[in-house]
Amino acid sequence: MSGQSNSVGTEAAWIDLPAELEAELKNILGYWEQYSVDHPHGGFLGKIDQENKVHAGAPKGSVLNARILWTFSAAYMHNGRRACLDLATRAYNYILEFLTDPEQGGLYWSVDYQGRMLEGHKQVYAQAFGIYAMSEYFRASNDANALKKAIEWHGLLEEYSVDAGQGGYTDAYSRNWSLLADKRLSAKDENVPKTMNTHLHMVEAYANLYTVWPDGNLKSRILDLLHIFDEHIIDKNSHHLGLYFSGDWQSESTIISYGHDIEAAWLLQSCAESTGDAGAIEVAKKNAVAITMAAMEGLDRDGGLWYEYDPAKKELVYEKHWWPQAEAMVGFYNAWELTRNPVYKRALLGSWNFIKDQMLDKVNGEWFWGVDRNNHKMPGQDKIGFWKCPYHNSRACLELLKRF
Repeated sequence: MSGQSNSVGTEAAWIDLPAELEAELKNILGYWEQYSVDHPHGGFLGKIDQENKVHAGAPKGSVLNARILWTFSAAYMHNGRRACLDLATRAYNYILEFLTDPEQGGLYWSVDYQGRMLEGHKQVYAQAFGIYAMSEYFRASNDANALKKAIEWHGLLEEYSVDAGQGGYTDAYSRNWSLLADKRLSAKDENVPKTMNTHLHMVEAYANLYTVWPDGNLKSRILDLLHIFDEHIIDKNSHHLGLYFSGDWQSESTIISYGHDIEAAWLLQSCAESTGDAGAIEVAKKNAVAITMAAMEGLDRDGGLWYEYDPAKKELVYEKHWWPQAEAMVGFYNAWELTRNPVYKRALLGSWNFIKDQMLDKVNGEWFWGVDRNNHKMPGQDKIGFWKCPYHNSRACLELLKRF
């Protein structure tokens, strides 16, 4: 009877999930609508801390603003609310006026709270999010200039960042597109020419652009990027993703990122499907299941996904950050769609229960940055910040609602 009871409970939770996700999407969007707008200085605030305290003088990053633009463009496509389109337009205008380099092209890394350039270097990761966001805003608004900008930034990456000899793209450039000695995306990253993270968000951006600009060369680039993942980035034995690489694709790290694994599992498949290429789709579906199984090594008993593990040192980072939990829900649903194996359905529901129990700030709104091994909130983190954005959690809701 207990097995039957569990099955009934799972099905009831599964039936309830779409309504709960719709409500949570509304909560996430509502938080950003209420708190994120920088009324005195334009655009959006650069930082609100975990106690919901505004840091009005914080820098503003191109990645955060591009993710806001994508989120509210995609939300408008989902719910048709004028408020979402208005916030997307606010982000669009701010990016064009303050974060776009009028002389050298592309996006600055950051500006100060008044919109003056702070770091003008061209991180390929940031350019990719610009392309991703502008493509989505074009879908939402039909503003031809948004599509023009996305195509323009794609052209810059193809002109400056391509490694014609070894394949793929080099990560970082100075403001005038000369190579940088320090290519790190953040202080925690390795200083290497090529990273999984940049390539993942490049293929995501190019795939989104292809949906509104079906250019043949762009399609070839998407397929090239998918091949790079299959050939160089996905470990053939463990099915985890390598994170850091030399110019000739030699792995420079043993660290496993469970969040990036589960994100890539479904996202690479989605990118392959955007091209319509049957061979690429078949490979991506096979990889999706294998990568999802590998990522599940990082699942805790409470349904949360641990952050990172280094098998060489046998060291687990005992933290559960907000964004891997969001990506896990989509990854598990995608694996369930492909296999109909109930283990993935249970994993998704476990992930959602963990999010409801530990990630949601039920007092101030939005999601906490993360928790430690004892489910204590990680101190000193952001609610809105350079890396804390509405993209992962809102996208998880939108993607699952679309699939349901």
